[in-house]
Amino acid sequence: MNYTANPDTITREYFDSLLLETRYIDSVLPTTKMTLFGEEFDTPIMTAALSHLDKTAPNGMGVYAQGAKLSNAVHWMGMGEDEELERVVATGARTIKIIKPHADNKEVFRKIEHAVANGCFAVGMDTDHAFNSEGGYDNVMGLPMTSKSSAEIAEFVQAAGVPFIVKGVLSPRDAEKCAKIGCAGIVVSHHHGMVQYSVPPLMMMEEILSAVGKDVAVFIDCGIVSGMDAYKCLALGAKAVSVGRHLMPLLKQGPEVVSQRINAMNAELAGIMARTGVKSLDDMDASIIHRRAF
Repeated sequence: MNYTANPDTITREYFDSLLLETRYIDSVLPTTKMTLFGEEFDTPIMTAALSHLDKTAPNGMGVYAQGAKLSNAVHWMGMGEDEELERVVATGARTIKIIKPHADNKEVFRKIEHAVANGCFAVGMDTDHAFNSEGGYDNVMGLPMTSKSSAEIAEFVQAAGVPFIVKGVLSPRDAEKCAKIGCAGIVVSHHHGMVQYSVPPLMMMEEILSAVGKDVAVFIDCGIVSGMDAYKCLALGAKAVSVGRHLMPLLKQGPEVVSQRINAMNAELAGIMARTGVKSLDDMDASIIHRRAF
């Protein structure tokens, strides 16, 4: 099979290379309920940490958050002004705030403090926005970024006082570092193909899970568009999955439509769980997955 350099294409092909065996005997109706950092949710299908959604739809981030709330799903939020975060949290959506790796750590600490003070139940950092594609540090919307050391991230973990998550992990090496400095979770992601020929996030799950052990929640981002995609991630060890670009076209239709799509994906997930003998998320079984040549 010939592959392009586009990581999104490679990721889709990898998803489609994973096959399932069915298990009907002694199977029961499943539950998709999930507990995350002490909070209860109806689904492991979460929104993704997107930004600048007002360019997609009026009050795009608010609509996105309301859709998550209606589905009792975790809502993630990326870059944005303080006032936008306050409006999002006011919707009642239980929110995880992801902060960019600002060159000025004072701004990172300020944003952590603001997010926690406004009710975010976890915070984190989008580490893969440290560099641009020309060998320099990134600049996002006029804001300078820089790379962060393990020691710096450890300081962010301590300052947060709530679970801290690193987004943009794609190697066991980085995953192990996150575990050692006390991160509560990591998001395995190639940031929508930021680097050509990036490995599919799901391809790295076995090695990453081995690196972090059982005390770090491992989430999957990138290319998830169905309950089947979510099932494959969960079966291979993910705690939950994030859906972003797949939901973006629905924002103009309102939060109810966003919620309907999350619910439809969750229903598909439950249907596959029933047909593979999985009664709850805690009973997900990697042996159900078989790989054809990729």
